[in-house]
Amino acid sequence: MLPFAEKNVLLGICGSIAAYKACELASRLREQGARVDCALTASARHLVQPAALEALTGTPVITDMFPLVTCPEQGHIAVAQRAHLCLVAPATANILAKAACGIADDWLSTTLLATRAPILYAPAMNTNMYTHPATQANIEILRKRGAAFIGPASGRLACGTEGLGRLADIPDILDAAFCAVHQDKDFSGKRVLITSGPNHEPIDPVRFIGNRSSGKMGRALALEALCRGAEVGMITGPAQVNPPSGVKTTQVNTADEMYDAVLSCMNEYDIIIGAAAVADFKIERPETGKIKRGEDRIVLHLKPNRDIIAAVAGAKRPGQRVVGFAAETDDLLLRAEHKLRQKRLDMIIANRVGGEACAIGADHADAYVLIPGQDPEKLEYATKSHLARTIFDRLLALD
Repeated sequence: MLPFAEKNVLLGICGSIAAYKACELASRLREQGARVDCALTASARHLVQPAALEALTGTPVITDMFPLVTCPEQGHIAVAQRAHLCLVAPATANILAKAACGIADDWLSTTLLATRAPILYAPAMNTNMYTHPATQANIEILRKRGAAFIGPASGRLACGTEGLGRLADIPDILDAAFCAVHQDKDFSGKRVLITSGPNHEPIDPVRFIGNRSSGKMGRALALEALCRGAEVGMITGPAQVNPPSGVKTTQVNTADEMYDAVLSCMNEYDIIIGAAAVADFKIERPETGKIKRGEDRIVLHLKPNRDIIAAVAGAKRPGQRVVGFAAETDDLLLRAEHKLRQKRLDMIIANRVGGEACAIGADHADAYVLIPGQDPEKLEYATKSHLARTIFDRLLALD
């Protein structure tokens, strides 16, 4: 299922120079299953053409308050009632001030008052405008009323200054929108630690041994935990994908670094999920200088790395849940069941690797969910987001 399937999103676009990015945002929301209603403020109409947004979303763009009498389904009350999320991106200092003060003098500000859907603001403005006490006070008022914020990011602004004020990256806005539109906060108050990505074990200063893990599974788990209200920490190797915005992230390279990072903080978390493809072996004595070409053969002596998830499960406190992953090319269920018992895990996810159905680096997986005392649950060709949702559903049932 697409992340925003059967969801109605109102995208309010204000008169920031970043308004042009709303076209990509609208397109991405549509790709991910949302029905998107775009509303342009008077200032935004000077920066973005309605025709472009209409082509991207397939819906009429809202630009004025009163001509909508001929199109009642685009009226502010109709849109406010059907919206599952109101996303204002970019959000200017002006719209934040209006919303904080309850001013309703155009279509967008009126709809923000009328809706009971979650509201997410993505601010974009000059640094001095953003940091001004009035703007910060308005943001604090809106937060207290339940509104969510993503960004702004820091960097070079259109006015030539450096600092806070850039519109958050589109992937970060989409993650925040996904969390805002899904309101089942059944892990609120829980703290979840996730390991993710591969390890790079050095051969010499420029070479390493590793694996094909992308970090997609760890990212899906982190996003699902955030959506369900958890506080999330991630310890990740050099993955191909970035963690979701809002995750406390620790970057590591080797399995030893990951082991030390996990064991040092595990007591702070209620749930620990070992989704990283931890390197089973490391070079016994990495070279301090670059190995030169010329030898007919080079022999690498390997030794086992410590088993992170087994160490965590062996040291867990009462009430703590530990979830592992098993990646196998053969005897998948047999080997996974052995690891489940041997490591005393609360759950293990068995993934087949190798061949066309390899889960490592892919967007889908043929997986089994194994829990002590229960029959294995098979998920065929499941997206990693669906697998993440299933894992948290089963964890909730364990409690």
